[in-house]
Amino acid sequence: MTQEKNVTALSGYLALFMAILLIAFSIWQLAMYEAFWTLALIFLGLIILPGMMVVNPNESKVLILFGAYKGTVKKNGFWWVNPFMVKKNVSLRARNLDSEPIKVNDKLGNPVMIGVVMVWKVDDTYKASFDVDDYGTFVDIQNEVAIRKLAGQYPYDNLEDENAHLTLRSSSEEVNQMLENEITERLSIAGIKVIEARINYLAYAQEIAGAMLKRQQATAIISARRKIVEGAVGMVEMALEELSQKEIIQLDEERKANMVSNLMVVLTADKDVSPVLNTGSLY
Repeated sequence: MTQEKNVTALSGYLALFMAILLIAFSIWQLAMYEAFWTLALIFLGLIILPGMMVVNPNESKVLILFGAYKGTVKKNGFWWVNPFMVKKNVSLRARNLDSEPIKVNDKLGNPVMIGVVMVWKVDDTYKASFDVDDYGTFVDIQNEVAIRKLAGQYPYDNLEDENAHLTLRSSSEEVNQMLENEITERLSIAGIKVIEARINYLAYAQEIAGAMLKRQQATAIISARRKIVEGAVGMVEMALEELSQKEIIQLDEERKANMVSNLMVVLTADKDVSPVLNTGSLY
């Protein structure tokens, strides 16, 4: 037997009624006729009682008889099985795993902290009970292994690798899907079904967080400055064209260069410019 087998147990109410009937009949026979042979019926009634079990909703009972797997009862209710069977309870409820952030290395070798939240449940009670030692511990360990493998395949961001199409920070949907697929593949040996797996914490490790923050700030400043310069050049070009077309003033090349320099200083400066008024002649 290498897979789960669903079995239907006998009604526990019928078994309970039979046990009570045997014990009551034996006591009555002893009391009335001193029929000591009815002690065997009392013994039989007592043997019936341990075979009773209750299966709650979203729970199951794995049945083992002298080391052999006999099946799993998943239908909830009051049931009776062979009293010599070992009845192992396996929950079928969905469970949450909110892992503590662990330190891993991304594709570029940068240490990052990643935490994952996962929703999972037991799908195959045979594999969960017999193919792994402790399926709860197995889930925890394989979750960490999957995180480390995923982090090693992608960079944290594309600041160092501009050609990276997928990154841990920006490609959340794609990365989460790959993480879910990786964990699902690893947990299939234990009969575990992964309902959802997502990264819920992502940050640089403490030892490089300050340096990476400065790098991100510098990159943002450079990008903003580039936009400012592009806009300033367009505005200067427009100003020169307007002055030339409307013939408001005639400027030689030296004055144009001086005007361009002043406008660029005004438009690209990160501080307010103090104006200087020329009260004399332009020339």
